[in-house]
Amino acid sequence: MKTIAFVLLFCCITAWGQSYPSRPVRIVVPLSPGGFADTPARMLAPRLSEQLGKQFFVENKPGAGGTIGADFVAKAPPDGHTLLITGTPHVISAHLYKKLPYDALKDFTHIAMMASGPYALVVNNQKLSVSSVRELIAAAKAEPGKIDYASSGNGSAQHLVGALFNTMAGIELNHVPYKGSGPAMQDLIAGQVGVSFAGVPNVLGHVKSGRLKALGVTTPKRWSELPEVPTLAEAGVPGYEATLWLSVSGPPGMPTDIVQRLSTEIAKALQDAELQKNFRSGGVDPAWMGAQELNAFMRAEYDKWGKVVKDTGATVN
Repeated sequence: MKTIAFVLLFCCITAWGQSYPSRPVRIVVPLSPGGFADTPARMLAPRLSEQLGKQFFVENKPGAGGTIGADFVAKAPPDGHTLLITGTPHVISAHLYKKLPYDALKDFTHIAMMASGPYALVVNNQKLSVSSVRELIAAAKAEPGKIDYASSGNGSAQHLVGALFNTMAGIELNHVPYKGSGPAMQDLIAGQVGVSFAGVPNVLGHVKSGRLKALGVTTPKRWSELPEVPTLAEAGVPGYEATLWLSVSGPPGMPTDIVQRLSTEIAKALQDAELQKNFRSGGVDPAWMGAQELNAFMRAEYDKWGKVVKDTGATVN
C-alpha cells in the first residue's frame, strides 16, 4: 500500500508540475511600490506571463519591514500561484523583529535568485566637503558622531549598510532614520544631512548633474552605470561588501517540479537582452541562482546581517 501511495503521489506531483500554472500567479512584493524590489519584479512578471502562458502579476503588501507580505505568502497554499520577492530586507527583518510568525529560511520554498545590485555611498558637497572615501573617514575620525548619514528607517538595509561601513572603517557616522527613502533623499539633496547609502537609480541623475558626489559602491565590482566610481573596498575599506539581492520564494512545501519549472523559466527570462537593460536602468543586474545554491547563500546572508543587527542594537518590538 505504501508503494502504491508513493507512486500515486509522484504521478500527481508530476502532473501538477506539467499543468502549472493553471491560473494567474500573484507575486507579492512586501515593500512599497517603485522601490528596489518592486521595479525589477514588475519587469520580470510580463516575461514569465509570456513564457508560461498565464498572467503573473505584482501585488504590493508593504508594512513592518516586509514581514506582513512575507507572512501572507508563508501561509498561502504551496501550489506555486502565490510567490514572494525576497531579498536582503527579508533576512534583516528576521533579526530586527523580536517576534515573527515565521522562520525566514525554513518557512518558505526558496526558488531562484533574480537580481543583485549596489548601494552608492554619496555625499552632498555643499554640506560636507569630501571627495573620497578616505577623506570621509578622516573627517569622521576628526569629529566622531558629528557627521550625519540618512536612511529610510531604523533597521532598513540603508541603515545597516551604513552600520557595516562604520564598523569596518572604525568610525562613527551618526544615523538619521527617515520614514522612507524619499524623505531621506530630499533632505540629502537639500543639504540637511551630508551622507547616505542609496540605490543607484535614486542618485544617478543627481550624481551626473553634480548635486551629489558618489564616493563608492557597496558591491565587490564597480557598477556599470558608474564606471568611474570605485568599490568601497578599493576606496579605503578592504573587505567591505554589501550586495543587495532579490530572489523569488514561495510557501513551504512546494512540489519539486513546480520549483524546477519556475527556476528554469526565471533563468530563461534573465537571458533576454531587453530585460537585462531594463534591470540595469532599475539599479540591479540580472543574477540567477538555483534553489540549492540560493538556500546556502541566504543562510550566509542571514548570519552576516544578524551580526550587524546585533552590533547596532537595532531591534523592533
